[in-house]
Amino acid sequence: MAKTKLQKKEIIEDLKQNLTSQKAVVFVDFQGLGAKALSELRNNLKEADCLLKVTKKTLLGLVFESLKEPSLKEKVSNMQGELALVFGLQEEIMPAKIIYQFSKENENLKILGGLVKDKEYKFLTVQEVIDFALLPSREEVFARLIGTLNAPVTNLVGALKGNLRNFVFILKEKVKQ
Repeated sequence: MAKTKLQKKEIIEDLKQNLTSQKAVVFVDFQGLGAKALSELRNNLKEADCLLKVTKKTLLGLVFESLKEPSLKEKVSNMQGELALVFGLQEEIMPAKIIYQFSKENENLKILGGLVKDKEYKFLTVQEVIDFALLPSREEVFARLIGTLNAPVTNLVGALKGNLRNFVFILKEKVKQ
């Protein structure tokens, strides 16, 4: 069913709001992905506080035009297949991780690229999105940091316990003699 101009304007405004409020977006081609797999992907994304939006390339091109990003409009128009955008509402790296993991299980889901926004938009290639997905999450980084900070104290306690254990063992041997 064809969309009215009003509906298209609403879609463009929604996409524009999502793009301006997010730090990272992943573009995917879901052509050939069944309804069940797409529903599973949406559920996985929802659990991680991410959002999947299916859109037309022309509407997304209009969004980039309104954001004064003609190079991004050109890159989007050159993408092949059905286009969906994946937004991370809390953590920037999570959409890339979930999409990468899901694309390994389903060959019909293809990563087309990504977008990162700091002060300006930067388009990411497929390999850059995969590299982004392989980065550790914030919790993993904190866990590694805590482990690194805790290691010297843990090793010292272990060494002191070892010496005490050896001393007790020597005393037991003396008592036996």
